Amino acid sequence: MTHSTDGLVIVDKPGGMTSHDVVARIRRLAGTRRVGHAGTLDPMATGVLVIGVEKATRLLGYLTLTEKQYDATIRLGQSSTTDDAEGELTAGAPAAHVPDDMLAQAITRLTGEIQQVPPAVSAIKVDGQRAYKLTRAGAAPELKPRPVTVYEFTVTAVRPAANGDLLDVDATVRCSSGTYIRALARDLGQQLGTGGHLTRLRRTRVGGYGLDKAHTLDQLAGRFEVMPLAQAAAAAFPRRDLSADEARRLAHGGRLAPAAAGKAAAAEAAAATQEHPTAAFAPDGSLVALLTEHSGQARPLVVFAGS
Repeated sequence: MTHSTDGLVIVDKPGGMTSHDVVARIRRLAGTRRVGHAGTLDPMATGVLVIGVEKATRLLGYLTLTEKQYDATIRLGQSSTTDDAEGELTAGAPAAHVPDDMLAQAITRLTGEIQQVPPAVSAIKVDGQRAYKLTRAGAAPELKPRPVTVYEFTVTAVRPAANGDLLDVDATVRCSSGTYIRALARDLGQQLGTGGHLTRLRRTRVGGYGLDKAHTLDQLAGRFEVMPLAQAAAAAFPRRDLSADEARRLAHGGRLAPAAAGKAAAAEAAAATQEHPTAAFAPDGSLVALLTEHSGQARPLVVFAGS
């Protein structure tokens, strides 16, 4: 058994496993129960799943809020009860002859800042109950639309599916936290009047962590690799380097002056909100804390030094 260490494990999740299944596997490999993940992937989905070990679990709530990127296949001509291939297929309309310009217009309407209704089979809580549990119990809740941002929705290929009435659309989607790609597939089908659902989903990036940093579970079983805490934070957040005195003060929960004036500092200050904190590093390169700037002060959101 490998001894645990503080840091992130970037997993290339296989299809057929839940995110919790992956966490359980990493717990065994790391030799600790202090393991969590940032941003659930549905069982059918593959790709980047960010796992935190020991102290790095305290980063996860902030990493969940970062933008994400996916490669997806949307099947037009059929809807499903879950908005993906794992649900029961429901009625649709022939999609093989959807004009390219009509598809492009529908994609444009689903790009940018949009209001999105989450899938009925989702982990959204309604009166303390998960939506998917209510739906499976026959009491599907009426979910309210939520604001999300689709930064990029680019079609990479269009081809007829096995059934001549169906059309498969491959796309790359870059979006804000909280965006459901299944819901994009559903809404694209609704706009075109054909019905639509997701048949393939691969997450290629979560914030600063892409597939190039990911390892399969088989690779991790052979050689367990953890991205050290400081490296993990540097890849995901704007950086602030501290003096020794500032590092000591921050390690004890103290507050600092805002970042010094200058172009780089201004960019950090603009990003340093609770949703997009700044990572603060001691002179030796260790991660001291995540900071936010508010009311002319930099205060710690979470302190890692000595914790």
